[in-house]
Amino acid sequence: MATNLLSAARILLVIGGGIAAYKSLELIRRLRERGASVSVVMTSAAQEFVTPLSAATLSGEPTRDALFSLTDEAQIGHIELSRAADLLVVAPATANLLARMAAGLADDLATTVLLATDKRTLVAPAMNVRMWAHPATRRTVARLREDGVLFVGPNAGAMACGEFGPGRMSEPEEIVAAIETALAGDTKLPSTPAIGAAGALAGRHVIVTSGPTYEPIDPVRFLGNRSSGLQGHAIAQAAVGAGARVTLVSGPVALPDPPSATVLHVGSALEMRAAVTEALPADAFVAAAAVADWRVESAAAQKLKKSPGEFPSLRLVENPDILKEVSKKGPLRPAIVIGFAAETESLVENAEKKLRDKGCDLIVANNVGAGTSAFGGLTNQVVVIDEKGAESWPSMTKVEIAERLVLRLASELAKPQ
Repeated sequence: MATNLLSAARILLVIGGGIAAYKSLELIRRLRERGASVSVVMTSAAQEFVTPLSAATLSGEPTRDALFSLTDEAQIGHIELSRAADLLVVAPATANLLARMAAGLADDLATTVLLATDKRTLVAPAMNVRMWAHPATRRTVARLREDGVLFVGPNAGAMACGEFGPGRMSEPEEIVAAIETALAGDTKLPSTPAIGAAGALAGRHVIVTSGPTYEPIDPVRFLGNRSSGLQGHAIAQAAVGAGARVTLVSGPVALPDPPSATVLHVGSALEMRAAVTEALPADAFVAAAAVADWRVESAAAQKLKKSPGEFPSLRLVENPDILKEVSKKGPLRPAIVIGFAAETESLVENAEKKLRDKGCDLIVANNVGAGTSAFGGLTNQVVVIDEKGAESWPSMTKVEIAERLVLRLASELAKPQ
């Protein structure tokens, strides 16, 4: 019979001031269902989003929020709160709260209990994507990891501010799973972006292509594909997080530009080729875009009109092979060139052939057939192929794939060229 690690566990939950605070109420409920006792400390900002009464009702214990409460502090209450817990959990952990933790501040009850503990601490970050990607936050996260703080998330997705990317607080069930892992003494938590890559690409220039290309038929219609750009943009953001100077050449997507990257917006394959050529030289090139193989030889200057019984004839010509051109030996060839292979059958065999034909160093192969989430979904499952063989990666979020691929890129660049 499986052991319930949460049965009789004592959790001290610190709720920070972010819109994701509403999820913390559900987290309390789920922890209590599994037998844990939950004591809650709220920051003053957290009370702008959820009430102490809600947290107290769900936890069955008074909610603490004041450092200088005469009742609690007569018994040095902040010390007792930290001492009595088996695990401290911060959810949501805002950028401000994480920075105060890293600096060792103790200017309210929340930061005081976090500083006055010798127990493990698990944080669930929640903030705007630009805050999460900011160098100051990366330094904060790196420092906290060095101090032994455990992380779960953040996840990628749509945010209350209207942007999209990593920064959403993990869902309550994910945090519960991370709490169980932490109570078991493990440090390998689920859904944790590899921010430890910070600095791995310092001083490097990385060019990333992302999204689809649209090949015009006339001023209204085009040939295109279903690429959302999620994977390419995640790679660009991960490379920024690793310290690289990043040029992102993006086809038409409904995504915000990654903070701190130079973004070149293009429409067609010819425009993407010109932008990539202009951005060279670079240390690495990651061709994550789904470039259309063909374009209409002569796009109509005016909208094609529909006539009964008449069908337009479109003559297609081959688009330039950007990946193959960049991979050619020469003074502008990046040290490492990574391509992507979107296949619906014979995944590894077709990707290995593409690796040979294009002359790149790595191919990231993914299945885009019916029922997969490669196009438009938040998760993916890939096979990374080089001249030595194929390595299958488990299904993970596109943000996690990006972080892992950037670590692989940094490793490849560190080798003698």
